[in-house]
Amino acid sequence: MITYIGNIIENAPIVNPETKSSEIDQLFKEHPNYDGIVVSDQKVPIGLVTRSQFYQKLGTLYGFNVYMGRPIKLIMNPSPLIVDFFTPLTEVSSLAMQRNQEQLYDNVIVTQDSELLGIVTIRHLLTQLADIQAKIATYLNPLTGLPGNQLIDEKLAELIEVEAFTLLYIDLDFFKAFNDTYGFQEGDRMIQKTASIIKKVLSKENAFVGHIGGDDFIAMLPHHAYIMSCEELITAFNDARQSFYNERDWESGFVFAENRNGVKENIPLVSLSIAVISNEKEVFRSVDEIINIATTLKKNCKQLHYSCYICNC
Repeated sequence: MITYIGNIIENAPIVNPETKSSEIDQLFKEHPNYDGIVVSDQKVPIGLVTRSQFYQKLGTLYGFNVYMGRPIKLIMNPSPLIVDFFTPLTEVSSLAMQRNQEQLYDNVIVTQDSELLGIVTIRHLLTQLADIQAKIATYLNPLTGLPGNQLIDEKLAELIEVEAFTLLYIDLDFFKAFNDTYGFQEGDRMIQKTASIIKKVLSKENAFVGHIGGDDFIAMLPHHAYIMSCEELITAFNDARQSFYNERDWESGFVFAENRNGVKENIPLVSLSIAVISNEKEVFRSVDEIINIATTLKKNCKQLHYSCYICNC
């Protein structure tokens, strides 16, 4: 979700560089809501004069006599923050906060093709940025930061129209036993590590990666070459999982914990199951059809008790 600074601009009070300081004084007095005035030369912004800066200059020992009858170009800040319409809000916020203390809360000037469009106050910028971040948060899983179910559903709906895709339905087997044995904090850490592995391995594939919830993930690749990705995922996960177990459990290859029926038994270590659904040899007419096949393949993976992948092709 990208919002450009140009989408939130406000009208800017404008003067030319030869405008007398006495006229600026009158503008500020007539318009108490003006925090700053843009100095523009033939539609091109060349400076900014803020209320506080202006009256600080006039308030010096000889300031009133020196500046009041002279052009505002002598007082204006000749290097205000000027950004293009299509600069993302996050980037503008970063640039604004990098300014020195005296200019930290100055208005941001917005242009398009170098011509003045308007201004954005810092208060408005930060408010809009907070709103956007709140909206983004509703789309992301709070534990992993990956897209959550709403974005996943939107991406799944798009698959029906895609010429080539491979969907990976990724699940941790025997995770409940691990969570019960080592605690929720370690369980969360394993889920976060799994998310990190998936993102890293699939980053070069231009894949969409989402977190359904719990220990379930989904990834969508815009091609049919899935084998290497699945093998890399399994290798990376198997290499990482030893760090989550104590020496005794790792060497024995199981944990002694309750199964889903409440009976204690030796339960295998966590493994990775990947259900692979490709439209290389099969045409899908609905998302439900894809999900039903993925669910069946995942159940088949879980029966093997080791990290694996199974494809519908």
